[in-house]
Amino acid sequence: MKRLGIVVLGLLLCFQGQAQKICAHRGFWLCDEAVKSQNSLASLRLAQENGFWGSEFDVHLTADEIVVVNHDSDFYGIPIQTSKYQDLLAFNLPNGEKIPTLFEYLEQGKKSSCMLVLEVKTQASVSSTIRLVQRCIQALRLYDLLDPSRVMFISFSFEACEWIAKNLPDFGNQYLEGNKDPETVHASGINGIDYHYSVFKKHPDWVSRAHALGMSVNAWTVDSKADMEYVKGLGVDVITTNKPLVLKEVLGL
Repeated sequence: MKRLGIVVLGLLLCFQGQAQKICAHRGFWLCDEAVKSQNSLASLRLAQENGFWGSEFDVHLTADEIVVVNHDSDFYGIPIQTSKYQDLLAFNLPNGEKIPTLFEYLEQGKKSSCMLVLEVKTQASVSSTIRLVQRCIQALRLYDLLDPSRVMFISFSFEACEWIAKNLPDFGNQYLEGNKDPETVHASGINGIDYHYSVFKKHPDWVSRAHALGMSVNAWTVDSKADMEYVKGLGVDVITTNKPLVLKEVLGL
């Protein structure tokens, strides 16, 4: 019962407020030509300025143990995990920014209450993925953001989600892969699922089944109005999208 109480507390902190929430996918980066750089500091700032509930971003660990914000495992062809941070500075993002470190990202992140939806990217091994999680925790603590009302975790790595469930049980923690039913995820202590909307089209009952277990439910990456309407109707807690202004209209916000 104590364990269940901790998990429910974390979910309440993460998902309190409006019934369905908007998460900007890799920040609000499709809004104008000057910003078109996903996972950039500018895209996070604009997600904050537009008042979206959350902004999702991806992290990797360099060979010299620097956490950087980037979706792919390479940056302009430079493999992140086997390269030093300095090597990644050879190229700029389309908007002219350098690839952000997690420190730089959190410096911007702490400027508003926008939920930081931190995706732990799967690394070359389970141990290196867990080390990435630990580095993220250190950075969040340094910026006074290790708070379940400010940050939540998502990952395709089931092992990373299990580690977070064990060590940070009061934080929102959602598994991404979409290959496990809610009961299986819940049995491992993980308190949420964040699945591609196509998974919910195959298994629409997974939303209600997850909610019955006290789990949070997110759907990604939902960009068409028709798909937005569909997942809205399922009652998911959060919808992640590249088109948050369109979603705002669909949700009537």
